[in-house]
Amino acid sequence: MNYRHQFHAGNFADVWKHCLLIPLIRGMQRKDKGFLFLDTHAGRGAYDLSAAARGDSLERTPEHPDGFGRLSAAPNLPGLVSEYVSLVKEFNWARGGAGTEVRYYPGSPWITQKLLRDQDRLALCELHPEENSALKAEFAQERGVSVQTLDGYTAIRAMLPPLEKRAMVLIDPSFEEKDEFDRIVSAVTEALRRMPAVTIAVWYPLTQRAGVDRFFDQLLLTNPPPCFTAELMVAGEDSSLKMKGCGLLVLNPPWQIEREFAPAVEALPGLLAQGTGGGGRLVWLVREK
Repeated sequence: MNYRHQFHAGNFADVWKHCLLIPLIRGMQRKDKGFLFLDTHAGRGAYDLSAAARGDSLERTPEHPDGFGRLSAAPNLPGLVSEYVSLVKEFNWARGGAGTEVRYYPGSPWITQKLLRDQDRLALCELHPEENSALKAEFAQERGVSVQTLDGYTAIRAMLPPLEKRAMVLIDPSFEEKDEFDRIVSAVTEALRRMPAVTIAVWYPLTQRAGVDRFFDQLLLTNPPPCFTAELMVAGEDSSLKMKGCGLLVLNPPWQIEREFAPAVEALPGLLAQGTGGGGRLVWLVREK
């Protein structure tokens, strides 16, 4: 429970996750009926990038200049990426950010809240005491948003299926625990047992390819529904970077949503590269029938 996202906010992993979150939510909204969006590891909701270099005791190198900072002034961005950049800039301006550099960055709770309709509902879970307090303050006045002091994996059992009978779950843990992939497989299995049609998005880091492949093998043993993974590599396997990329696994994706992912999958690897040998890809683990 030591992890705080403050020092990583706006990095390449956030860019990837938040860009792809937009079409996923839009895909859920093709139907008029509302849905529950459950964010299992919500963090504090918003981040001051000017504080990203201040650790608890040591100075840190901010990560956002090589993430959102690369996109902020980039020309000719594809539509999806441009929409994401505009959303972040509007959030920054609303918070009082001035000048050309973005200071205030929205986490996935605010990215989601800005896109939801009146009939949709947002449930945010966060166990870290300081992060939870900040999250509650962020959304104290927001209609249709609840903040839970609850383990996100427990929340899946507690909140599914919702009254709306439609739901999307974002699982985005800190990966502090060695068994995190095992916990994710258990959580996904439980979510699908309770609600077979639930859409689930799982963010994961790419540090060692073998570990991620084992995760996929474990998942496939559970006989999952249609699912694909969209991965970003900012450097090749031989890079000295600890985290060379990240991925977003999507189960029960909205129909043909991979087509809407395509512009980001094609454009972002070049914009966010930190070494040679990187790239982007979208791979089906279980194809739609």
